[in-house]
Amino acid sequence: MLLKDKKIVIFGLANKYSIAAGIAKSMHEQGAILAFAYQNERLLKNLEPIAAEYGSDILIECDVSSDDSIKNAIQELSNSWGKFDGLVHSIGFAPADQLEGNFVDVTNREGFKIAHDISSYSFTALAKEAKPFLNDNSALLTLTYLGSVQTMPNYNVMGLAKASLEANTRFLAASLGKDNIRVNAISAGPIKTLAASGVKNFRKMLSQHSKRAPLGRTVTAEEVGNTAAFLCSDYASGITGEITYVDAGFNISAMPLNELEE
Repeated sequence: MLLKDKKIVIFGLANKYSIAAGIAKSMHEQGAILAFAYQNERLLKNLEPIAAEYGSDILIECDVSSDDSIKNAIQELSNSWGKFDGLVHSIGFAPADQLEGNFVDVTNREGFKIAHDISSYSFTALAKEAKPFLNDNSALLTLTYLGSVQTMPNYNVMGLAKASLEANTRFLAASLGKDNIRVNAISAGPIKTLAASGVKNFRKMLSQHSKRAPLGRTVTAEEVGNTAAFLCSDYASGITGEITYVDAGFNISAMPLNELEE
């Protein structure tokens, strides 16, 4: 098993219909010992049965907009585990009014700050607090999206926040390399998750993705999870600072090869 006895904490698993849930499933199947961090009591109710399914009794409250909360969460984790081997950052947020309409018209200073703080800076903050408690050859992993490098309808300020997160991944990798801590990101294609169900015209996005992707389909949370398990394993010991696309090849295709066929 790729992750046998490795201790990995997952931040941002909100429900069983999520990419983070796919990651937890794959990591558990590969032998990882898991812990989970949740934002508030409301989300804890969703998380408890998932954690129980994967044999975890370490559930830690953490509001990533608060440095004190992050510090307390990592300290609580270390009280249970001492040192650990990995951290998954599956967190992204922008106010709803920033995610519908023309970018320049709907974007405001407060929404811009919130999107970058929660979606990008939180990864740095978690890495900073976790660093003293990470074992040799440990791994940090975050989740990004193609909207970081290409425009998407209504994605707006989240595209900028994800671009920041990808740069963050590279700078963290450079900063933590001397400590033999690896930092990577997965850019997943659109997946039918509970969060995605609230995205305007999401069904059309899935259809367009399938038409253009070389594999002719979308991907699953389990496929993203399998990649996450690999990147956090010793088999990926030479990989850091990378953005790995798990999107059926959508990101390489400007146009389907059969588009111009008569």
